Amino acid sequence: MEIRKKDRKVAYFSMEIGLEPNMPTYAGGLGILAGDTLKTCADLNVPVVAVSLLYRDGYFKQHLDSDGNQTESPDRWDYDNKLELLPEKVVVSISGRDVVIQAWQYTVKGFTEFEVPVLFLDTNLPENTDQDRIITQKLYQGDHSMRISQEIVLGIGGLKMLQDLGYKNIKKHHLNEGHGSFLILELLSDTRLHHGKSDLRELYDFEEVKHSCVFTTHTPVAAGHDQFDPQLVKDIIGKNINSELLDYSVKNGKINMTQIALANSEYVNGVAKKHAFVSKQMFPEHKIASITNGIYCPFWVHPGMQELFDKYIPKWFLDPTDLRHAMIIPDKELWNAHIKAKKDLIDFVNTKYNSNLSPDVFTIGFARRAAEYKRVELLFSDIKKLKSIVKKVGKIQIVLAGKAHPQDGGGKGLIKRVFEKIKELKGLIEIVYLENYNIEIAQKMVPGVDIWLNTPLKPREASGTSGMKAALNGVPQFSILDGWWIEGCIEGLTGWSIGTNEKESNWDEDAKDLYDKLEKEILPIFYNKKSEWRKIMKYSISFNASYFNTHRMVKDYVLNAYFIESE
Repeated sequence: MEIRKKDRKVAYFSMEIGLEPNMPTYAGGLGILAGDTLKTCADLNVPVVAVSLLYRDGYFKQHLDSDGNQTESPDRWDYDNKLELLPEKVVVSISGRDVVIQAWQYTVKGFTEFEVPVLFLDTNLPENTDQDRIITQKLYQGDHSMRISQEIVLGIGGLKMLQDLGYKNIKKHHLNEGHGSFLILELLSDTRLHHGKSDLRELYDFEEVKHSCVFTTHTPVAAGHDQFDPQLVKDIIGKNINSELLDYSVKNGKINMTQIALANSEYVNGVAKKHAFVSKQMFPEHKIASITNGIYCPFWVHPGMQELFDKYIPKWFLDPTDLRHAMIIPDKELWNAHIKAKKDLIDFVNTKYNSNLSPDVFTIGFARRAAEYKRVELLFSDIKKLKSIVKKVGKIQIVLAGKAHPQDGGGKGLIKRVFEKIKELKGLIEIVYLENYNIEIAQKMVPGVDIWLNTPLKPREASGTSGMKAALNGVPQFSILDGWWIEGCIEGLTGWSIGTNEKESNWDEDAKDLYDKLEKEILPIFYNKKSEWRKIMKYSISFNASYFNTHRMVKDYVLNAYFIESE
């Protein structure tokens, strides 16, 4: 279903967008969420056009040796066969040089044939210098100068490209995180009045721009927000933005991309209720609402589970709210579908890693970015206790995955320590750490484990969506009460919490609770109370998957943030 460019009302800007397994235009959850959001917009006929960068070398491919040492290589992909090169080009100024930008288009098609165009901006053109051709080569690589350059291309170049392509009736600009905030300054520049007013608030139409901007923040840690030296920004951004607007944007001696978005967006939201609360404490001068994240169910459901949903909940994919009826699925058929997903994962892992995983053994899954605050080591806090649980109650096996950022020495060291634990437990607990975690591996791993483990340091989990993908496939969550799990956890029904709901995490208390529940509740139910375990699987689907999906989430954005007026 075609829609005229002039009828597109929302422009969605995201530094990363994950759409397909063989398109490494994402690093993790932020990009996956963006891709899921756009797929849902296509299903719901939301008139969106999206903007990101191309990344010819992707994020990176992760390579792990037998000791857990991580090395990286480019993740090159066949972009020219997947995307359509558009003829239009725009120019931005970077460090005094004119940089030419072209756009490649990917089209997302919904179930109703409605289309959402996604533009991937690219500076690898012969008109540009060698240093400018690599601006869009890699995701999240390089120093502050490179990051500023990328964000100029996204925000300013993206806005110019939309205008040149004929998207001239955009009512809302949705910033998925602060990376695209330079577009706000570009929008303000276009409203400059020429009547000699000295007050910037009268010289530029801040209210008009604010009315057109929506901002979603994803980072509950102050250090995680992009902030740059003002002079460096001025040197690089040059004639794109008037100097007075840059001076106006300085807060606490820095140009903070999040602060620009917060101050100039009519609607601001966190990605879970708890995250909105934490964000308000970080930025008390701003009003911050909450729209809890979700997942695009048709993309993340295992084929075996999809077959079951199609049989008992027809047309569920058009409205995932219908998954609340999962309680009617017969236990035996649900379990058979899960075993099919489990065998798919185990066959993949055993073949690739020469491991000995068994479909009969309780399988724990954990896949997060290898960062210390994610606390993958919590599971291995007390090896003696872990061994005791296995001997007393029942066998377990563990599948792990996660990349460390190339410049994160702490994250790389974490992977090495986990490999040491794997060797220490060899012979008693089969543990496999999957290399180069990505969409393709997640589609096998998440539905193929028996429980999804998540152990972040509170309150640093903004939302988290991997547990939502697990719930969709009948896999209960076992997690710290943070992010979305505060809203999704019904203790003993949709899964289990770790620790208390106190403000801060306590390592020793969390570890003790993890081991206690594993030993006294989770493993005994899995091995000895099969009907009760099947019921928990159904509750995970009917309570959590029916709500924590992008269909509900996008509707929340349309009603609360976009509020697109009819012409």
